[in-house]
Amino acid sequence: MPDTSPVRESRAARPRGYLCLDLDGTLINSVPDLTDALNRLFAPRGLPPLAEPDVARMVGDGAAMLLRRALAAHGLPADPGPAFDAMLKGFVADYTANSANRTRPYPGVPETLAALHGAGWTLGLVTNKPEKATRAVLAALGLAPLFAAVGGGDSFPVKKPDPRHLSAVLEAMGGDPARAAMVGDHHNDVAAARGASVRVAIACAYGYSAEPAHSLGADAVLERFTDLPALLDRLLPA
Repeated sequence: MPDTSPVRESRAARPRGYLCLDLDGTLINSVPDLTDALNRLFAPRGLPPLAEPDVARMVGDGAAMLLRRALAAHGLPADPGPAFDAMLKGFVADYTANSANRTRPYPGVPETLAALHGAGWTLGLVTNKPEKATRAVLAALGLAPLFAAVGGGDSFPVKKPDPRHLSAVLEAMGGDPARAAMVGDHHNDVAAARGASVRVAIACAYGYSAEPAHSLGADAVLERFTDLPALLDRLLPA
């Protein structure tokens, strides 16, 4: 007779683990659309277009910092105030409406996420991109149904590298830091994971970070997203 005890049932229903993921530079290459939105903002002001490799080095700390860095690349100040706020609002609105024109997942991302979800991993997204733009991208790329929780850069009073950003998403997932992993391409992701006592931090080697992935202090480096299931099995066994 099969064992149907409450203990055995609760173990069977328990998630395999809790997987928190960054978005830009980890799951998707969003630089083409970010570059286009910045250049649409700058063109009427007579500023030359930015190149995608330059924009890639500016990504990772949210929309406001991206705009500040883009302005600095043109030698312009980004002093806080109504003018900057209006420019930021226009940039975010334009980008959100066009956030999936040329943005694509990295190779193997949709299939690997679906496989992890099917294997019992609870997925959460922890990104400094504004939440509305984040949800628009996820919906356009067909990834939204895979995520139990989404935390954007404006979802909470704090954002990465503040560990409370990651902790808030993990709490929304119903997760336990001792059974969780954080995957990202930026030092912010590793810092948030360490601060939130997440058991495993994995750095992506293919993202936008100006620092080599091996220097970020993660537990492991992910060369290809398709290698993630095997890496999780090794670092966070069931």
